[in-house]
Amino acid sequence: MKLGKWSAGILLGFALAGLALAQGGKLEIFSWWTTGGEAAGLFKLFELYKQKHPGVEIINAAVAGGAGSNAKAVLKTRMLGGDPPDSFQVHMGHELIDTWVTTGFMEPLDQLYKEYGWEKVFPKGVLALLKWNGHYWSVPANIHRANVLWYNKAIFEKYGLKPPKTFDEFFAIAEKLKKDGIIPLALGDNGIWASTHLFETVLIGTLGPEGYKGLWTGQTDWRGPGVKKALETFARMLDYVNPDHAARSWDQANDLIIQGKAAMYIHGDWVNADYLAKKFSGYGWAPAPGNYGVYDALSDTFGLPKKAPHRQEAIWWLELVGSKEGQEAFNPLKGSICARTDCDPKLFNPYLQWAMQQWKTDTIVPSLAHGAAAKESWLAAINDTMSLFVTNKNVAQAQNMLAQACVDAGVCTR
Repeated sequence: MKLGKWSAGILLGFALAGLALAQGGKLEIFSWWTTGGEAAGLFKLFELYKQKHPGVEIINAAVAGGAGSNAKAVLKTRMLGGDPPDSFQVHMGHELIDTWVTTGFMEPLDQLYKEYGWEKVFPKGVLALLKWNGHYWSVPANIHRANVLWYNKAIFEKYGLKPPKTFDEFFAIAEKLKKDGIIPLALGDNGIWASTHLFETVLIGTLGPEGYKGLWTGQTDWRGPGVKKALETFARMLDYVNPDHAARSWDQANDLIIQGKAAMYIHGDWVNADYLAKKFSGYGWAPAPGNYGVYDALSDTFGLPKKAPHRQEAIWWLELVGSKEGQEAFNPLKGSICARTDCDPKLFNPYLQWAMQQWKTDTIVPSLAHGAAAKESWLAAINDTMSLFVTNKNVAQAQNMLAQACVDAGVCTR
């Protein structure tokens, strides 16, 4: 059948309109990546996305606040109100599963995992934390390490110091530096998650990896001597932090290392990206005291809400997040390693190459402060405990509160 010029023109017009529509659309990405390397990594993903889908308008719905301290509340309001973003940042593990999956807000992503062979390139331990009821629910962008001691190399060289492997070594160094007017340990907990973060490294260093993991399964007693010792150690560490810690964010605390005012900082490896963004190279790293051979892990992931306004654009985003190209572009800037196992180490800086090796050999434990170890309500109770503890250092009170939080979470019986 032949078409007249008018009919052919109409069909061509529809085809062109369809192409324009396919290349148009919007994509709203919700995260808490607003500073330094994390923002740089996010914008790099946006750049790659625009190259692949040039007609899509990207809406960066980032909400400032480390560890999602502010963003999670905003996200909850939007999700419960039927106004989800197209995709949002969420930590793998309990934060993902308990908050959004079991409650019925997310779409399963099994087809993407099958299409792109992700079961072959993501480690089994990571896959297990992304899966519930036989389905995958989000795509991991990275792996972060939470239990790193960062230090100012110039200060350590001046005093002939080496990174402390034990808490005794840490306190010996801290006392020496404090007497000389140097802040031994930087802390920025205007978001209390940062103190919880520091405390979890003390728990690991005191209880060991198996004892620490047992806290989240009921195998380790929150009322036992190990937790008491960890709280006593943490209280003692707080004697060596900057007095204005409650007024500083995590990155402002890191500025004390850059400025040479503080010697050490126990935090996650997004600190590495902050140094990169601020063009500071005078830093070293080691596992936190008592944490040698243990990798305290978390992962930033993205999922697909059931009512995503721009579903196809969101699927394209997830394809990019899980791709080798996307992860190799994003992670060197973000200060994390790939969740994939096939990334090229040569693309990463010396710290991240070290982290890649540690990831292969260390015992892996889930981060508390970053949603992998405990469900959100349990973490909130622990954060409340830390808010009191950093001001009154009452070990007995804190231990009772921590034990009760475990009972309230349905994991402990007393």
